[in-house]
Amino acid sequence: MKRELGIARCGLACCLCSENSKCSGCSSGKCPDKEWCENRKCSIEKGLEACYLCKEKCHKGLLNKIKPYGFTIFIQRYGVEELLDCLERNEKNGIVYHRQGINGDYDDFDDADKLIAFIKSGKR
Repeated sequence: MKRELGIARCGLACCLCSENSKCSGCSSGKCPDKEWCENRKCSIEKGLEACYLCKEKCHKGLLNKIKPYGFTIFIQRYGVEELLDCLERNEKNGIVYHRQGINGDYDDFDDADKLIAFIKSGKR
């Protein structure tokens, strides 16, 4: 885990991304997808560092996927540091962020509250 890469504007975990050897994270401004990222554009227009700081309940862009949406809700409830702590602990316990491609253990949910419970406990 590259904790210093943190969490992307949309809630994805740059710190665990399999692309982080090529990408220096969303907050660096050097993300290769920054031109098309709807969440980046929206949060910048609103003057926000990230979607989790927004008061609107939103499913724009990557927030229409369970992992970034659930991570965003987790941060709103418990904070960024708590999410990073849980992700780090879970990684050490064998929970995989990305397997082949971009899917991993955090993608196996269709309900944000169940995903959040999994993040907190590391158990299904």
